[in-house]
Amino acid sequence: MLTQKQHELLCFIDEKLKDSGVSPSFEEMKEALGLKSKSGIHRLISALEERHFIRRLPNRARALEVLKLPEGGVHEAEPSNVISLHPDTPVREVASSPAPAANNDVLEIPLHGRIAAGAPIEAMEGQSALSVPAALLGPGEHYALEVSGDSMIDAGILDGDYALIQKTEIARDGEIVVALIHEEEATLKYLRKDGRSIRLDPANAAYEPQIYGEGEVRIQGKMAGLLRRY
Repeated sequence: MLTQKQHELLCFIDEKLKDSGVSPSFEEMKEALGLKSKSGIHRLISALEERHFIRRLPNRARALEVLKLPEGGVHEAEPSNVISLHPDTPVREVASSPAPAANNDVLEIPLHGRIAAGAPIEAMEGQSALSVPAALLGPGEHYALEVSGDSMIDAGILDGDYALIQKTEIARDGEIVVALIHEEEATLKYLRKDGRSIRLDPANAAYEPQIYGEGEVRIQGKMAGLLRRY
């Protein structure tokens, strides 16, 4: 069963691929469906992907492939905003063909100041925004922090880079996290759980691990990507 908007989006993507061989941008989808924000498009695409009508092509930004199209219109017994696929309704498979690389779709995420990759410094929330290729971000809510220091250079994180952070209070052992220490200072480090203690490991032999009690550290996010300007 597809909603009217899901059906409209699926048809729009299919038409754009047939016309140009390139997936439409999120901005084009938003305008075509008359939506106010791109977040609605993300939800519709996720729903179509879950129902196996489309798939995202790996390692290619904004590249979508239509796997199948529903044949038939809105079922009369359903409300006008729902499209029902009966068990006997044929589903047309779309021939798979290599799609050309698409341009990056760009999203704006909040830029919340600077974070230490060295001794902890304060991460301040601000009103700035950073334009980021959508391909660098996974699901969930994200924000960016400018890296200050060199304690994570062996992880490829340099002074002046922008760390792209997925908001979460939960992280697995070994992930790079934003750790808020004593509710005052934030730092970017590897998370290690050592019994009842929390160890924050640098990626630079010149720095020592930082060890805290469980109540002294709060996770504010985990690293999802990195942006570097030249």
